[in-house]
Amino acid sequence: MPWRTPRNVLFHRLRTPGSRTGFLKTASVCALLAGLLSPLTQQAAAAEPAAVQATAADDYCGGQCSDILPPGQNGNATLVQILLNQAFGTQPDHAEDQLGPYADLATGYSALTDAKINTFFNDASFGVPADQVAATEKPAGRTDVTIVRDKRTGVPHITGTTRYGTEFGAGYAAAQDRLWLMDVFRHVGRGQLTSFAGGAAANQGLEQQFYRNAPYTEADLQAQIDNAVAQNGDRGRQAIADVNAYIDGINAYIDASDSGRYFPGEYVLTGHKDSITNAGTIEHFKVTDLVALASVIGALFGAGGGGEVDNALSLIAAQSKYGVEEGTRVWESFRERNDPEAVLTLHNGESFPYGTRPADPKGAALPDAGSVTQEPLVHDRTGSAATASADGASTEAARTAVGSARRGMSNALVVSGEHTAGGHPIAVFGPQTGYFAPQLLLLQEIQGPGISARGASFAGLSMYVELGRGQDYAWSATTSGQDIIDTYAVELCQDDYHYLYRGTCTAMEKVEQKNAWKPTVADGTAAGSYTMRVWRTEYGPVAYRATVGGKKVAYTTLRSSYLHEVDSIIGFQMLNDPDYLKGPEDFQTAAQHINYTFNWFYADSRHTAYYNSGSNPVRASGVDAEFPVWAQPAYEWRGWDPAANTAAYTPPAEHPHSVDQDYYISWNNKQAEDYAAAPWGEGSVHRGNLLDDRVKKLVQAGGVTRTSLVKAMADAGLADLRAEGVLPDLLKVINSSTVTDATAAAAVSKLQTWVSAGAKRTETSAGSKRYANADAIRILDAWWPLLVKAQFEPGLGSDLYTAFTANLPVDEAPSAGHGPTGSHAGSAFQYGWWSYVDKDIRAVLGEPVQGPLAGKYCGGGSLTSCRDILISTLKQAAGLTAGQVYPGDDQCSAGDQWCADSIVQRTLGGIKHGNISWQNRPTYQQVVEFTAHR
Repeated sequence: MPWRTPRNVLFHRLRTPGSRTGFLKTASVCALLAGLLSPLTQQAAAAEPAAVQATAADDYCGGQCSDILPPGQNGNATLVQILLNQAFGTQPDHAEDQLGPYADLATGYSALTDAKINTFFNDASFGVPADQVAATEKPAGRTDVTIVRDKRTGVPHITGTTRYGTEFGAGYAAAQDRLWLMDVFRHVGRGQLTSFAGGAAANQGLEQQFYRNAPYTEADLQAQIDNAVAQNGDRGRQAIADVNAYIDGINAYIDASDSGRYFPGEYVLTGHKDSITNAGTIEHFKVTDLVALASVIGALFGAGGGGEVDNALSLIAAQSKYGVEEGTRVWESFRERNDPEAVLTLHNGESFPYGTRPADPKGAALPDAGSVTQEPLVHDRTGSAATASADGASTEAARTAVGSARRGMSNALVVSGEHTAGGHPIAVFGPQTGYFAPQLLLLQEIQGPGISARGASFAGLSMYVELGRGQDYAWSATTSGQDIIDTYAVELCQDDYHYLYRGTCTAMEKVEQKNAWKPTVADGTAAGSYTMRVWRTEYGPVAYRATVGGKKVAYTTLRSSYLHEVDSIIGFQMLNDPDYLKGPEDFQTAAQHINYTFNWFYADSRHTAYYNSGSNPVRASGVDAEFPVWAQPAYEWRGWDPAANTAAYTPPAEHPHSVDQDYYISWNNKQAEDYAAAPWGEGSVHRGNLLDDRVKKLVQAGGVTRTSLVKAMADAGLADLRAEGVLPDLLKVINSSTVTDATAAAAVSKLQTWVSAGAKRTETSAGSKRYANADAIRILDAWWPLLVKAQFEPGLGSDLYTAFTANLPVDEAPSAGHGPTGSHAGSAFQYGWWSYVDKDIRAVLGEPVQGPLAGKYCGGGSLTSCRDILISTLKQAAGLTAGQVYPGDDQCSAGDQWCADSIVQRTLGGIKHGNISWQNRPTYQQVVEFTAHR
């Protein structure tokens, strides 16, 4: 019998059949409950496990390891639990018990002490004390593995006596906690979500988002497994054995939950199972499903680069306005690809050149002006699909909420033991993977032959802990974003579907996925269908069409991790292996086996370390990776084998890396000097500065503690980057003369008061749902886009200004639905024009600027004219009401400032949770200080 009745999740609000707006009515719910709550399910819900002491492996953390992952461990729910949640708001056990502590840190961190840390985090020690055991289970009756659940969080602690049994238990526990979500994402990875879960707009947008970038066939998926095994010897063979055991565990749970009728209720609501007869099937998992899952996770979090076509379009716009030489200079100044004022993770002065601008660029294939069109993905729409937007529904729930996870990711604060009170390194770090119900990650502890770890893993890929702690060390990651994606211009021949490949006219390969759906209880859309079609070349899938010098071309996208989604499994296996990982050098070697673009951080009782992972291709001499290049041998990656998509990669010594730097911070900022292949926006003001400024002060003072480092993270996580990093200079311009206008003067006073108070977006008191300095926050939220446009558009011209905003959005405040993260996504201030505003305003003030913009834009460089622009736009902003600044959405009423910022756990199933107050921090987070070492 399972430890508790699992629960589940849907993509949309539950609706009565035929209704497009209403929740299942309370009366209908009540009528269903008695018939649906089977005796077997009732017995499972009431079962009380015996108290059994969990077996703990060697733990050198001394009770000083903690973690948190909202909303809760339990991501499955029966149909009954979903209906109760939708009707009455009740929650299954452990569905949201980590959400409250996570949320409370925003108002509780100022009074934090070491003794209070586990008020806001979980104790992440190995094992479970006897009095804290909630359930003990031998999955499928096996004698070689035990799953123990703790009372506080319900996290599974998996202990195996055989390697097979250990991995079987990991798969079983994962299915207990995330079966529906795992099923959803294996279908997303294949481009089959709508056929599986219904044709709602969010489902269409989600499957289209990923299929365009990873249009794999079943043969492609299998080949990746075969290659990973063949290329990695004993570790490769062990990895595939672990995967097979893990899948056996998943399938054992599917069978048990099906026969016991406690499977996730979404299977009923999407028509896969009948709630009365139990007819229908939950398909078993297979190895290639995990490759499909990995392709989604890799595309979200570990695929930096791309955007070459957008770069080309903005360069063309700049050259059109200023001429080639001056236009290129202007473009480069806004690109900030190697800005000397950028905050660095490695601040020790060591240089790691990569992606820098070549002195004499070669092979560029810039499109003719006005010739670029995006390659259509969706064809042959019928039924409800016929009325959808071209290329799929770009809904907030799909493309912005899930897509935001890739854009707004993660932070790390790591301090060497030389600067801590206890003499041991301290780390506060974790990934920002977005906020979902259920969460994309799950928590677990795995103890077995060759495995000893606790932490977070992506659901469906949790055969190893991917971010967490071992016996005497911990590790985490942030998205690094360095460029492993290039765009090639393949010259067309014969027709639009043949191209020149090394001198031969070659047919493109057509890959299609046909999807059809029927209406379901969970989805009010009518039946429909469409076909997704991708044309593949040796240089990757076709993304755009254009002409270059009058020649017809297709622009393709080639990613170094394409066809290599599972290669990183070896690195994660090493990170979990206590017999392998003994210190920082071993950690760096393990990270070198991860081909996705991440910054990896490490701490044990004596050392800290950092390594930037990713398969960085060695580009041909003279190629500028910022722009499309011709698909010709002279401009291909060095050593490139198109059949396997392998190439020569930069060696580990050329990746940013370090051991025992005084401290490390990362918030998706620039890694090191001359490491230039990064996203736009890594300039003088970056959210990484919010961490760096605070941690540097702690290190200079000495005696850093877990409490002080958590406080630094939390304080930075409530700061408005624009207000802390840019607003003081804006006010300096305005106050360069007496402000005589009453409206402007009142606004300036409010903004100055807010800056003096710390420039944070915090509640007046816990649970008040009202910000302190609310008017000042409203004014800045309204002012920022107005002032940026007024500051830059007159000098750049509307065409170039628009082109630059396509490269880098103007704003990404918490409530900014127009920013990359969408609204209610938590992560904020990663992408925006704060560096441009900062450099320009300082130049107008006559202050020194390293790496300045190509010209002075605010008021044409005149302090008086700039001041007039700032005051004019400030008055306009001050006159906007809260309802105009925060117009309301499906979560919030117009004018509700707190709600507009609030974090929403976006539903990927049937269980919903309440909003929490905004804070800018990782989704999963660890606080660690090891006191001893093996």
